[in-house]
Amino acid sequence: MVLVGCCAARIHKLTLKNERRSVIHLNSFGFYANGTLDVNMKNLTLTGETMDFEEQPIGFSLSKSRVGGVMSYTAEEFDACVLTKPSGTEPLVLFLIHFKDSSVQVKRYGDQKNVITGRTKTPALKDATVKSVDQPKQDDVPASQPKQVANKVGDQSKAGENATRVEKGRSQDGDLILVLQKINNSYNFSFQIKIVSQSEEGLYNLNFHHCFSKLPDKENSFSIDIEITERNPGGFLSAAEMPLPLLYISMSGFFFAAALLWVHVLVKHRFNVFKIHWLMAALAFTKSISLIFHSINYHFINTEGHPIEGWAVMYYITHLLKGALLFITLALIGTGWAFVKYILSDKEKKIFMIVIPLQVLANVAYIIIESTEEGTSEYALWKEILFLVDLICCGAILFPVVWSIRHLQEASSTDGKAVMNLAKLKLFRHYYVMIVCYIYFTRIIAILLKVTVPFQWQWFYELMVEVSTLVFFVLTGYKFRPASNNPYLQLPLDEEDVEMDEV
Repeated sequence: MVLVGCCAARIHKLTLKNERRSVIHLNSFGFYANGTLDVNMKNLTLTGETMDFEEQPIGFSLSKSRVGGVMSYTAEEFDACVLTKPSGTEPLVLFLIHFKDSSVQVKRYGDQKNVITGRTKTPALKDATVKSVDQPKQDDVPASQPKQVANKVGDQSKAGENATRVEKGRSQDGDLILVLQKINNSYNFSFQIKIVSQSEEGLYNLNFHHCFSKLPDKENSFSIDIEITERNPGGFLSAAEMPLPLLYISMSGFFFAAALLWVHVLVKHRFNVFKIHWLMAALAFTKSISLIFHSINYHFINTEGHPIEGWAVMYYITHLLKGALLFITLALIGTGWAFVKYILSDKEKKIFMIVIPLQVLANVAYIIIESTEEGTSEYALWKEILFLVDLICCGAILFPVVWSIRHLQEASSTDGKAVMNLAKLKLFRHYYVMIVCYIYFTRIIAILLKVTVPFQWQWFYELMVEVSTLVFFVLTGYKFRPASNNPYLQLPLDEEDVEMDEV
């Protein structure tokens, strides 16, 4: 199976070749009132027996999520094809492709007022009727009658034509019928949906269903090109993403201010500064720059419908550097490098040999996810890889801290410097708790928050992650600041110094 995904942010272009999946999630988007969804299906080609395509349905579904996109109205329908749904009260729109009569039947479920438009046709039904409006012919109007009467007749004629045009695009059941074009054994059609009121606002999921792939012992597949354009009144961003440009640029300012404050502390206490302190400063500045490019990236997505390649590349580079610096800095602090010792043990070196390549893989996975359409199978694969690698890295950086705690526990009872070692032990325990809380909050709590809040408040997840990261940076800097009274930075005393103190 060959899949090609071209992600242009909120103007999506997806190409699938020799696809066999029964359900393809194309996209999720939060719509406000007057938002629009344009879908253009091109070059749908089918392989397999013709009878299979006539008996088994194929088409699109547009469902509205209950809360935060966790469970959509069609979630329970994935095992049985949702296109065969007989009835329902939940808001759902189905686009059923009928190859025999070259039409697309639009079926609505639940109470919804969204406007659906597209190129309609007269359904091929034997007892389909077309309503007409009784009206006098314009030729029958005497010339002596006033001009207003003739205009009235013309208006009635136009009204009758409009009524006939509407009826021609509907079936006996009142379903809208769209035209399915066939060109050289490929099928094309398009439709537009407009969110007409605040009651219809929400997070919508667009899926493509290939139900006949569920038939046993059938070699059926399809190829398709899909173009999707989503808009809100304020731009191309989803409702949950519209506050993100301002959020990222604001948080960039906070991180930059924290970095400047940290540099001021380093200059003020330069006699107690180690190399890792400057590494921490570089991390804070890199994080700030990364957020600036992230904000610019979303700004262009909102205004143009797609990111500007140059700005996107700069964001990916700074994001990769930020991720690598973060885990390297945390691991070095955990091992006590540069503060107490300048040589890492073989066990600690192995941690870096694991974490650094995994961080590169995690950032590659993130970049692929950002530049790949949701409908491709690659998207789901790399999303799982990113989640797994991220958890492994988070768990790996805890080991150096645990080893340092164990070493201090053993040293506190053997080398005669119990007071100093116990102070360091307490600091390391606090640091361990900080890392665990940071990982737990950003990877679990924030995600649970995202899937429980209303669709327009899902940006709150990003706010919680950035604020918790800022707090974690500030607390780490405070605990390991370059100060003479910091127990972490106090070098072990010689035995002669201890004897002099006793004298």
